[in-house]
Amino acid sequence: MNTAFETTASFAQERDAADVLNGFKSRFHFPQHNGKDSIYFCGNSLGLQARSVAGAIQQELEDWQNMAVEGYFRARNPWLYYQYNFSETLSGMMGCSEDEVTVMNTLTVNLHLVMQSFYRPDKQRYRILMEAGAFPSDQYALETLVRLHGFDADDAIVEVHPREGEKLLHTEDILAAIHRHRDSLAVVLMGGINYYTGQFYDMPAITAAAHEAGAYAGWDLAHVAGNIPLQLHKWDVDFAVWCSYKYLNAGPGAAGGLYVHERFGNDAGFPRLGGWWGNDEKTRFKMEKGFIPRNGAAGWQISTAQVLNMVALKASLELFREAGIERLREKSLQLTSYLEFLLGHTQLPFEVITPKDPQQRGAQLSLFFPQNGKAIQTRMMENGIICDYREPGVIRLAPAPLYCSYTDVYRFYEVLQTF
Repeated sequence: MNTAFETTASFAQERDAADVLNGFKSRFHFPQHNGKDSIYFCGNSLGLQARSVAGAIQQELEDWQNMAVEGYFRARNPWLYYQYNFSETLSGMMGCSEDEVTVMNTLTVNLHLVMQSFYRPDKQRYRILMEAGAFPSDQYALETLVRLHGFDADDAIVEVHPREGEKLLHTEDILAAIHRHRDSLAVVLMGGINYYTGQFYDMPAITAAAHEAGAYAGWDLAHVAGNIPLQLHKWDVDFAVWCSYKYLNAGPGAAGGLYVHERFGNDAGFPRLGGWWGNDEKTRFKMEKGFIPRNGAAGWQISTAQVLNMVALKASLELFREAGIERLREKSLQLTSYLEFLLGHTQLPFEVITPKDPQQRGAQLSLFFPQNGKAIQTRMMENGIICDYREPGVIRLAPAPLYCSYTDVYRFYEVLQTF
């Protein structure tokens, strides 16, 4: 990791000039502030719109207008096979085969669907382990799931908390909790990156510990997809879900992603809820009784591909394929470290609660303000810095490498110097 950073505008300009990915910035729309592009550090909440999206949507509208139902077969991007547009790029990001990944529904809907397959509790194994302070949607999903099966949520859900006076989790504490509950664990389900602290968990170690305990290992990768390259198949992850409106830039409410390991995806007898789009394509149009799941993660699909809600993801993934997730990660490591370096030269009263080790974080730094955090975030927004605030006391900054530059980070630093 190159840590030879400087607090000068010329340094940022030189780094941008040497950045082979810098040209991607011009291929996105930025919110405006006083006639200039805002400093956008909120890709961990909602990614920017690629300039190619409008034309891509127009193409689908024209195909719908001109072909109607024939668009399923004759559109420029035939709708019958639209979900296949994502498999190659997503499989590269996630580290799995194309059959192990698909796009459908939304994140929490996919979580509920896949948990119907992997959470099949009995009196002995009924507990789910997760990190304390997980994103509320995950908490609500698991709480209602265990109640649906007749269990008390306070007993059936095991939360791993940080140590006294700390905000991050120690891997050894997570592994110890899995071992401690090994006889009653059904599933370990954690967020790959904690939305509040920005901590990237040790997915291989936690997955291995879950399997050793006899439990399934699943992950919510909402803050990981498009942020950090993974090796889900190699790490033996059983299942994972994610959204595509954050780092994947697919727009508000965009379709979510699903990974299922091939040992389950290729097992037609593995339990799941079925729908017409998940049925074997060779028999789908026979319109007969008897659900025959397609191989792979696609066997969990329920309904027709949401074409108009997937167009922006297709456009964004074309840029990801061109940029390369490994190169984006390399830039992200540098860009986030540069942000951390400049923050160390400001006088604002905050603590960076995201891990200092770059390998334990993605593009996000979480700044904890003991006081006035919301007021400071509001002042940032008023100065053209788009970031977000999460209770209690945290301002989240996420310079996404696909469209953020070193000059953006330096401009942010210049604004902070006026506070």
